[in-house]
This record gives sequence, C-alpha cells and structure tokens, in this order.
Amino acid sequence: MDASRPVDVVLAGVTKRFGATPVLAGASLEVAHGEVVALLGPSGSGKSTILRLLNGLEAPDGGRVEVLGAAAPLADVPAPTRERHWLPLRRRIGFVFQAFPLYPHRTALGNLTLAPTTVLGRSEEEARVRGLALLDRVGLKDRADAWPRELSGGQRQRVAIARALAMDPEILLFDEPTSALDPETIGEVLAVMRDLVAEHARTIVVVTHEVRFAREAADRVAFLDGGIVVEAGPAREVLDAPTHPRTRAFLQRLL
Repeated sequence: MDASRPVDVVLAGVTKRFGATPVLAGASLEVAHGEVVALLGPSGSGKSTILRLLNGLEAPDGGRVEVLGAAAPLADVPAPTRERHWLPLRRRIGFVFQAFPLYPHRTALGNLTLAPTTVLGRSEEEARVRGLALLDRVGLKDRADAWPRELSGGQRQRVAIARALAMDPEILLFDEPTSALDPETIGEVLAVMRDLVAEHARTIVVVTHEVRFAREAADRVAFLDGGIVVEAGPAREVLDAPTHPRTRAFLQRLL
C-alpha cells in the first residue's frame, strides 16, 4: 500500500458472528485512496461480510471498521444510531451486488436517475444527461428505455455498475459481480470494470474468483480464510508466488 496516500478503509481485528457462527475472527486490512484491492478466498471466509461492513449493511461485533475517516459503530450500538452514522457515508459508497437487483418498474435509464434526483437533489434533466452518458460508457445507451426483464444478465449487471457510478462514489464495492453470469457475458462486465480500474479515480474493493482479472487489474490481493486475512500483498506476488500454504492450496484448486 502506498503510504503517501490517505487511507479510505481500515479493518483492525474485526470480528463478526451470525448467531453461533463466527464469520470474521480478527480480520485486518487497509485500503488506500485510489487503490484497487481484490478479496479472494473460499466460500464462508468472510469476504462478502467485509463488503457489507464497509457499507453499514452489517455492524462489527468487535475490532475497528473505519471508512472515509469515520469509525463505524459496533453491533451493540442501537440500530437508529448506526443508521444515522451510515446515511451520509452511503452517498459516497457504491455497491454492486452479485444478483444485479435493478428496480423492475423502472427502465435502465430510470434506474440511474432515481437516486441522483431523490438523494442528491439533481434535476431530472441533469440526471438524465448523466445517466445516458454512463449507459453509453458501459455500452448500453441504445438500451436506455429497456425494462430490466428485457435485458440479459450481463446487460443488467452493467446497468447496475452504471447506477452505482451515477452517485459519483469515492469507494466502489463489488461483491462477486460475475458469479451469476454465464461465461459468454462475464467478459462484458470485466471489461467495464477494467475501464474503471484504469481511471484510478476511486477506491475499489472487489470480491472475485476471477484470478486473471485480479492479477491484471488489482493493485493488491488479500486472501481470506477462517475469517482472517492470512496473506495480502501486490497482486502478482500473491497470485504467482503465494507464501502462505493455505493460499497456495486454494489457488492450485481454483486454477
């Protein structure tokens, strides 16, 4: 991590349980501003939970979660207080989920204009112009008036990415954005993500099993197992010459 850049994300000894099941057992990681970090690891290792902690969808049981300089309240803090903390921060954080949950009653363009007009107070025309530009960027300007049901899985995911960008976020979180796609459309989404990475305009944390994408696009890779970060470092070093036995075993099976 570049020590000269401000740190946008801090996890320090973070713990999280769901009922009797421990998901994070002291995970620690820092992400600098403008850095791209890929989270890898087996199912149940806590990758998606980390993303949800970074957007306030879950609260940590222990340790410290800090996003954009603000320390997140723990799970024992009343929910209304936690929500007041996260509400302004979420305007600065974009989240792209696995299953591209677009609003089914709004067109592709309508999905992009809703939050900018209702949350940021932009005019309908300003939001429309910006939305069309973003759809053009992800190769879907000609589908602006299409309903989600009329789009393919890859197209819906690209609209979801454009929708996240419509809020001009400082941080983008991707939770396995290609896992629900067929092989033919995975490339469409990864191409859009590579373009975003090339900008170096925002901090990106992505949970992925696409090792080639992580090697080419990420600055660093963090490998999780058993609810902790067992290895983190420059992407090519971790993926091509992992030092931890668990990382090596995982990559051998994955590749």
